[in-house]
Amino acid sequence: MTFRGQHEHSLDSKDRVTVPSVYRRAFSEGVVLIPSLDPCIEIYTEEGATHFESRFLDGADLLTGEARDLQRNFYSRSVSVELDGAGRIRIPKALAEHAGIDSRCVVVGVGRRLEIWNPEKWAVIRESFIARASQIASGVSARSAGAITATGPSGS
Repeated sequence: MTFRGQHEHSLDSKDRVTVPSVYRRAFSEGVVLIPSLDPCIEIYTEEGATHFESRFLDGADLLTGEARDLQRNFYSRSVSVELDGAGRIRIPKALAEHAGIDSRCVVVGVGRRLEIWNPEKWAVIRESFIARASQIASGVSARSAGAITATGPSGS
């Protein structure tokens, strides 16, 4: 499933946020919350988190301190949760603090994951992107074309 759109929500008195109803079925096998490198919380399906881990963490060279630090940070701060009967997930205090979320939040679709943002921080990120969208797209396009040229169109 591809996650799209943005949805404004509030944390309830038990630090729970409602997952948009259109996405709840995707999380029936579990939900993994990960502190992003940005000031937000990433929400993955169990399968999505496993894919992320295998792609970026499992092959890391554990002889380097950076790889060990990355794995420690990722795994020790991530948490598996389940949707409750009303489609809510509880946000642990440490993750809420990481994202600067105290009551209101924005749930943003980002392809293979959702992100939970503090509304003010999200507005800054969004406006910054809008101001640079053409420049960013050109840079990404040029890097993608270079990768295709270097490896051939089939990636071989």
